[in-house]
Amino acid sequence: MEKLKTIKRECSVEFEEKKSKFIASVKPVFSKEEAEEYINYIKSLHPNATHNCSAYKINNKGLEFFKVDDDGEPSGTAGKPMGDIINYMEVTNLVVIATRYFGGIKLGAGGLVRNYAKTAKLGITEAEIIDFVNKVDLLFEIPYEKLGEIEKLLKDYEAEVIDKSFLEKIIFKVRINEEFLTNLENYPYVNLIDL
Repeated sequence: MEKLKTIKRECSVEFEEKKSKFIASVKPVFSKEEAEEYINYIKSLHPNATHNCSAYKINNKGLEFFKVDDDGEPSGTAGKPMGDIINYMEVTNLVVIATRYFGGIKLGAGGLVRNYAKTAKLGITEAEIIDFVNKVDLLFEIPYEKLGEIEKLLKDYEAEVIDKSFLEKIIFKVRINEEFLTNLENYPYVNLIDL
């Protein structure tokens, strides 16, 4: 089975074409809900934009979700070319939004297709393509004296610490690659809590 690719980080890139401003906003995501939330978030940042076109592709436990949206541009001139770039660059688990501020000069259908494809490609390239590692959200508690050890471990596994609470024990909520789970028996002091 070939290795899936995704992007490393959230980022945005912009350029101008015939006075129209294009902004690519790209983010790694793990669910349709996360993708839709990010699209709505970007729309809220650019309420005066002419269009916020989007495309996302998600591979979740073997199920694939793929969606493109022209957001008012002529059909097939925005979302589809962005989706084509995602497929061409062979990346998954990401959402790409192209925000356009119309500059007064029409680009024509060909110009739109080229520029929306360019927006997606610039954004994905800037976000850096990496091997996809399946990540899981975990909630666990540890004793205080193990904090240094667990923080090093989370760093080694490139975990994203979502939340940390200092109660009787320290409770962590993390997004971490699945490999961590298989090695957990080496750390008997880590107590998993069901999400």
